[in-house]
Amino acid sequence: MMEWLNEILIEHSVIQAVVVIGLISAIGVALGKIKVCGISLGVTFVFFAGIAAGHFGLSIDEQMLNYAESFGLIIFVYALGLQVGPGFFGSFRKGGITLNLLAFAVIIAGTLLTLLFYAVTDVSLPDMVGILSGAVTNTPALGAAQQTLKQIGIDAADPALGCAVTYPLGVVGVILAIIVLRKLFPRRAATSKQEEDKEHQTFIAAFEVRNPGIFGKNMREVAHLIPNRFVVSRLWRNGTVTIPNSETTLLEGDRILVITTESDEEALKMLFGLEEKTDWNKEDIDWNAIDSQLISQQIVITRSEINGKRLGALKFRSHYGINITRIHRAGVQLLATPELVLQLGDKLTVVGEAAAIANVEKVLGNRVVLLKEPNLVSVFVGIVLGLGLGAIPFSIPGVDFPVRLGIAGGPIVVGILMGAFGPRIHLVTYTTRSANLMLRGLGLSLYLACLGLDAGVHFFETVFQGDGLLWVLLGFAITFVPVMLVASIAMRFMKIDFASLAGMICGSMANPMALNYVNSTTVGDNSAVSYATVYPISMFVRVIIAQLLLMLFL
Repeated sequence: MMEWLNEILIEHSVIQAVVVIGLISAIGVALGKIKVCGISLGVTFVFFAGIAAGHFGLSIDEQMLNYAESFGLIIFVYALGLQVGPGFFGSFRKGGITLNLLAFAVIIAGTLLTLLFYAVTDVSLPDMVGILSGAVTNTPALGAAQQTLKQIGIDAADPALGCAVTYPLGVVGVILAIIVLRKLFPRRAATSKQEEDKEHQTFIAAFEVRNPGIFGKNMREVAHLIPNRFVVSRLWRNGTVTIPNSETTLLEGDRILVITTESDEEALKMLFGLEEKTDWNKEDIDWNAIDSQLISQQIVITRSEINGKRLGALKFRSHYGINITRIHRAGVQLLATPELVLQLGDKLTVVGEAAAIANVEKVLGNRVVLLKEPNLVSVFVGIVLGLGLGAIPFSIPGVDFPVRLGIAGGPIVVGILMGAFGPRIHLVTYTTRSANLMLRGLGLSLYLACLGLDAGVHFFETVFQGDGLLWVLLGFAITFVPVMLVASIAMRFMKIDFASLAGMICGSMANPMALNYVNSTTVGDNSAVSYATVYPISMFVRVIIAQLLLMLFL
């Protein structure tokens, strides 16, 4: 029995490495579900389970450790990029510049705090750079700092110890900051999702045409009168329900059912004249009762030929006499505008006669079973392209050494590009939401288990000897203070929803563990999109700053 336990837990081998990582991950995930004061860390607890395992002597082969840690991080960031890709550039245009400026403010505040601590304490600059790298959980910055020290001719081992000591509280510090922000701004945290829903989620309303300015105009002409987007689903005239097209003329007294967003409701009321009192957004609305000849049905796009086509190019309304009112994608309802690019897995709400809908169903596929088979080709090709991009050296004026996006930056950038532009070039990048969550969870667990196992070997003895506690306190301050300062200003004076702000914080601190916590406590993809918006630039800036600090102040 003892020999068997020694073989699978102690003696280094492939099997032993898998068993140890698996046990750490299982224990960490299980304990992460326990709530203390209503708060649980989720998969992030795997990191602390790894530290405990490393402290008590468990270890695996160094090459296996590096491989599993790197592979886990690559899977996590690439899957994250695929998830946020479809909405990334739209988000960047709307608020990406603001989010990146806030992230840059967090970085600058942390850098200034590092220089202040270097000036007022006896901690050396290489140690302070290591403390900074751990406090912001940015191992590429640590690697850049070590390379710089080697070029200067100074021992490059010192920063690594500072990074290992401050890394755990770097993880926890961001999560604590987000918890404190939620307590300090409870109303903003509670209403941010509601405001986001009002701006983006589809909303159904009925209007009666009373505005003389649109009498006799067709739907296309009316749509050009205001910038707000909307879709007219049905039209009542003389007791008959029809599906209008772009040439349908509006007359006084026409009643129309409109799909729009709640934030555009008032503008459409002014355009059409009078809004009816019926609440068409109730889940128990009987759409078939509106007219016995028209039905509403959801159809899923499963034919790869439709992937990447614009909705307007398919001409469903003119060819089949049906109307597409809403499109569900990754849990979000989208307006069915002609310029919308369709993707595999989109769920379309179609209104029309049963025979016409059956024909549209043949065009779109609606064979859900086909989506259950993951498209692994695009996953592996994307990872390879991401690693290739991450290995490209970028020369920065004034910096002696090239900077790379690395194994985290490259895959997330390629994942975003694949998710955003893959359908446009008819590349199938679709993965089900559950498959994406599984990839991210598996990758993050591998990464955290190995990271904790490596850090736990000398963690406690370093913390409780010499300047260890001072390093921990300095690192926690570098983590907590800049985040709280910038986020508090943003929450008080800027119109940014809480989920997006929390994602920005996690991205500016290169902290996927904190992002996982935010994702588990907020609804929607805002936090993940915000994280991906600021992460590449923030990581790049962090790497440069680590080198500049040593070259300018050492």
